Amino acid sequence: MNNRNKAVDKLNTYKGISASSGIVIGRAYVLDRELFVVPKRPVAVDDLENEMQRFKLAVEDSLSEMTDIKEQIMEELEKDVPLMIFNAHLEILRDPSIVQEVSNLIEANKCNAEWALKLLLERYRNRFSRIKDSYARERVNDIEQTLARIQRNLMRDATNTAVPADLDTSIILVAHDLTPSDTLQLDTGKVIGIATDVGGKTSHAGIIAASMDIPAVVGLKTLSKDIKTGESVIVDGNNGMVILKPTSSQFVEYNSKRQKYLYFDQALQANKHLEAKTLDGKKISVLANIESSHDLVHLKEHGAEGVGLYRTEYLYINRNNLPDEEKQFDDYKRVATTLSPNPAIIRTFDLGGDKLTAYMNSDTNEPNPALGLRAIRFCLRYVDLFKTQLRAVLRASAFGSLKIMYPLITDVQELKDANAILESCKEELRLKGHKFNNTIEVGIMIETPSAVMIAPELAKHCSFFSIGTNDLIQYTMAIDRVNEKVAYLYQPLSPAIIRMLDACIKAADNAGIAVSVCGKMAGDPTYALLLIGLGNVQQLSMDVHSIPKIKQFIRTISLEKARKIASTVRLLGSTKEVKNYMFSQVEESLVEGISSDLLEDSS
Repeated sequence: MNNRNKAVDKLNTYKGISASSGIVIGRAYVLDRELFVVPKRPVAVDDLENEMQRFKLAVEDSLSEMTDIKEQIMEELEKDVPLMIFNAHLEILRDPSIVQEVSNLIEANKCNAEWALKLLLERYRNRFSRIKDSYARERVNDIEQTLARIQRNLMRDATNTAVPADLDTSIILVAHDLTPSDTLQLDTGKVIGIATDVGGKTSHAGIIAASMDIPAVVGLKTLSKDIKTGESVIVDGNNGMVILKPTSSQFVEYNSKRQKYLYFDQALQANKHLEAKTLDGKKISVLANIESSHDLVHLKEHGAEGVGLYRTEYLYINRNNLPDEEKQFDDYKRVATTLSPNPAIIRTFDLGGDKLTAYMNSDTNEPNPALGLRAIRFCLRYVDLFKTQLRAVLRASAFGSLKIMYPLITDVQELKDANAILESCKEELRLKGHKFNNTIEVGIMIETPSAVMIAPELAKHCSFFSIGTNDLIQYTMAIDRVNEKVAYLYQPLSPAIIRMLDACIKAADNAGIAVSVCGKMAGDPTYALLLIGLGNVQQLSMDVHSIPKIKQFIRTISLEKARKIASTVRLLGSTKEVKNYMFSQVEESLVEGISSDLLEDSS
């Protein structure tokens, strides 16, 4: 292909975020959801009560619709889907504060219910705009989509089906955004791919598409405006790419990639339950990162050997009240019993004022919550919340192999204080006669340079390290990893990052404690090769869809080779040198479709 053709090809290429792997080629169906033109009209004082009643009935109608859809989904779908996403909308509809706030706005503004609901949505958007965490910030979509359903019922427009049932051909669904009910109602026999303008790795469209094995790319910004129904499109869920009206050369290229991916995926699935053991006998446990106990249904089908990171924050999302000890206990018990005898590492909640403001009207607003009162710092300040979670985990530990992990430890005293609180929780449970694992393992996340520098001291007070490479890279390089303007600095193969990893792994080795990696690096073969070579890394934890390929890759390498590679990398002084060397060490057949985003960066 000449340079002119290459330039033409790039014009029709959209770069987004990979939400569900796979490659599909087909015709677009653009979801053109009509925007609401919400009228404002004055309401007489005598009619305000009637207007409030109108809103209550619209909420009841919406709740009935969502309940019916959920029941239909549960009856008709053969595959399990993460219904907790769907349940979030039901919880919002059942929340009495929605009715109360709209009623207050109707009365205060002497206005119609539609206008009051619009004002409430704007209020929620303002609240959520202050949240720094991407996962929590995206939950405003739950509220928007739920309130939109109520608005449709108020305006007598109950149309909510994403794709007409009478389609007679397979399509790639393109939309600005998709609601959970949209996505859960998809006919996987007709919808073969998804592309949306908005969303991130934790958006509903991506989570549910992945559970249904539908390739999906999100965060494409303007695609739904630029494309028309019927136009040809390629969705590359492996690399987060969408190609509108592909050229002949692009069609040939991606059809070949698709065939290779399907062949490779079939081979992975056939061997997913085999151990991840190097050619010279080193066993690496490959575990899953999960957001919710509802994700457990997908672990076995992907060959996971346990859970290396359970992000418990979801228990606090879309709630007006904190979950009590019993609710948390039931959730952690489910994890323990489902996985037993395999382990599960429960990370204590990584919450701060930025997240709790939206859910609990917390007064802990901060200008920079990512560097403020969050994670273990928040727990040590609000000890009652911390103890509630610790008691729930301890009680659940009687039913399986659970471990506790503290996030964002930066000082030895933080670790000592957290352990002291844990011991007090044990004593409280003994007095009440509750059973628990008295020798439960306790570990910490290594995700800041300060933790790396004092790793030898930290290792004296815990049972394991889990390296969170996402935050470690962010804090080491002093960048916001979701800021596109500085994204080029997010370099896992920077010598600075490699030296951080090396120091942490050596500290764990010297102390005789276990070390695992649970950040994004764990799910990429090129990075995994380096991590294994740096020292005695016993576990790699990742999203479930990366597990089969990482297990397969580990079976193709030797520990001896990995260590030699790491020895060479330690001597290299630039990111470019490290990248070029690492890619020369990875089999081309295994890199294809697995690390191409990294290959792009090194070109």
